[in-house]
Amino acid sequence: MFLDVSQLGVHYAGQPHPAVEGVSFSLQAGEIGVFIGPSGCGKTTLLRAVAGLERAQAGTIRLAQEVVSSPAVHMPAELRRIGMVFQDYALFPHLNVANNVAFGLTHLATAARAQRVSEVLDLVGLGNAHKRFPHELSGGQQQRVALARALAPAPRLLLLDEPFSNLDVDLRERLAHEVRGILKAAGATALFVTHDQLEAFAIGDRIGVMHEGHLHQWEDAYALYHRPATRFVANFIGHGVFTQARIEQRASEVVVHTALGDLTNMQECPLPDAYPGGLCDVLLRADDIVHDDHSPVRAQILRKAFRGSDFLYTLRLPSGETVVALVPSHHDHALGEWIGIRAEVDHVVTFAREATASSATDTDALI
Repeated sequence: MFLDVSQLGVHYAGQPHPAVEGVSFSLQAGEIGVFIGPSGCGKTTLLRAVAGLERAQAGTIRLAQEVVSSPAVHMPAELRRIGMVFQDYALFPHLNVANNVAFGLTHLATAARAQRVSEVLDLVGLGNAHKRFPHELSGGQQQRVALARALAPAPRLLLLDEPFSNLDVDLRERLAHEVRGILKAAGATALFVTHDQLEAFAIGDRIGVMHEGHLHQWEDAYALYHRPATRFVANFIGHGVFTQARIEQRASEVVVHTALGDLTNMQECPLPDAYPGGLCDVLLRADDIVHDDHSPVRAQILRKAFRGSDFLYTLRLPSGETVVALVPSHHDHALGEWIGIRAEVDHVVTFAREATASSATDTDALI
């Protein structure tokens, strides 16, 4: 592995709990990793520890098989050959684009420096912007200049700390796709921090979900969405709710009883003995719930959010439980209206039963 972090711990003096605790993950050369999580979860501290800006009180960080951080070793940040892109771009306003990009290339001869500047500006799509100044560029263009400057010295690892947070929402996802293409074209290994799921999905090969200093899961976007390892990941990623259920072995098949009816013919499902009495909570994503006027299961529309091609409906079942559903936007139903729905899943994600204030009825009464 090119970057290997093992059981990393970072603890700030005077704080009761570690900012980062027991974090382990790895990146292969050329991969892009993304850390996502709520404010204060430790993702920026983790990035700073990799950069060498924070000391490790526990665990190790290896870069190209060399230990750069441990309780006994701390390689200074300037020796790690790591590039950084910040959310405020940190461009020099008095320097034009070419000179901004050339800032870290003073070790090169004049001709080689100019050639490298042209190479990275072409790479980020700003090949004609050499003489322009930062104030003459859009936010997205400034971010590209910052990326070009970070790539120019050919760092071993590139770190990006919420680089799109100052940009318009509509621009973020598009720029994330473009930056991914730039990093892949450059063959760069990168670690990226964001709080925006769409950015994370657009740019990351591997995505880590953090909460309260702990890394809950480190996988690709598909696995995070469809096979979350913890309840926190299931709640944090995408739209979905937990509904109470009971798993039963019936002849040769496993049946999951829910307030939406029985779920059967699933490719993946735990056996009943995985939980006491087979009682568990099942995660139902918005795309697991299908609008069906002919379904015997009815639900009342509590909230609706128009998203262009579809509505995100929040629905209340007769049991009092709520589910969410993505429904094509030509099905424009009124608040309070009852519509038919059914669950359509090929695998279930289950967790141990957790009592909630919103649970209106005991599961045995529902099923």
